[in-house]
Amino acid sequence: MGLDIRYPIGLMFSIIGALMAVYGLVAKADPAQYHQPAGTNINLVWGIFLLIFGGWMLMMAIKAKKQNK
Repeated sequence: MGLDIRYPIGLMFSIIGALMAVYGLVAKADPAQYHQPAGTNINLVWGIFLLIFGGWMLMMAIKAKKQNK
């Protein structure tokens, strides 16, 4: 058929999530540069969430490809 839209969406969210999670881990070491509202590391939390969503999208695309064969 063609390219499943879930592949590029999953890759995009996974890459952005990985970058945000790594930044959240690295920036956590220097509290003078990085303000954490309410003690929550927003970059780390959203990075993990985006990684999970991107992985789910990729998993659904692979599952659909296997069902169409």
